[in-house]
Amino acid sequence: MTGDRKLPSAGSASEVDAFVREVGRLPAGSKPGGRGRLLFAMDATASREPTWDHACALQGEMFVAADTLGGLDVRLAFYRGFEEFKVSKWTSEGRELARLMSAVRCLAGRTQIARLLRYAGEQRRESRLDAVVFVGDCCEEDVDAVGHEAGQLGLLGLPVFVFHEGNDRTASRLFPQIAKLTRGAYCKFDRSSPDQLKRLLGAVAAYAAGGRSALLKYGQDKGGAAALLTNQMK
Repeated sequence: MTGDRKLPSAGSASEVDAFVREVGRLPAGSKPGGRGRLLFAMDATASREPTWDHACALQGEMFVAADTLGGLDVRLAFYRGFEEFKVSKWTSEGRELARLMSAVRCLAGRTQIARLLRYAGEQRRESRLDAVVFVGDCCEEDVDAVGHEAGQLGLLGLPVFVFHEGNDRTASRLFPQIAKLTRGAYCKFDRSSPDQLKRLLGAVAAYAAGGRSALLKYGQDKGGAAALLTNQMK
């Protein structure tokens, strides 16, 4: 996210367009025709259990959106319970990612966002990683420590796309800052708007696999408000 802009709460098609507009202002994530690499990171603490199943059902849109752009490799990362942080193997199939997600059970515990961002930085330094998706609802950590890790990702050129569920006050202040510091984007969503999350995940995947031009095409193909946004970005 650039400047001090912050997207409004989810619930309208214009919000999705605003998010896609923010992504479209970013530099290309990878060369067209190459495989994109995306870290799909989720809060798996107890409060996230109702939405986990929704995300599991919708994540296939990422692979669909990236398929014609050279493909997408995704690694699932999540934290839960007492200091438990796990990362899956890379997968290039939506069905396999859905299987990995369906095997996860949410457990009560504190958030580990700083640890997650630190891991993303390590991956960026060691191998190609084009973008990070983070889905969460709250933060129970030192916000300055989280901000520091986000700033490091900004220096590495790794954008984080933050999907925020709920109205936690700390998260409402911190999550847009994570997006801003990494030059990513931020959007709120809720369980009543599953199609919005599906479109948002597809937009990020298109960016990761093909950069800004691929995002524009994604908007055109989806039509509706996204197509109107595409015309504004040409």
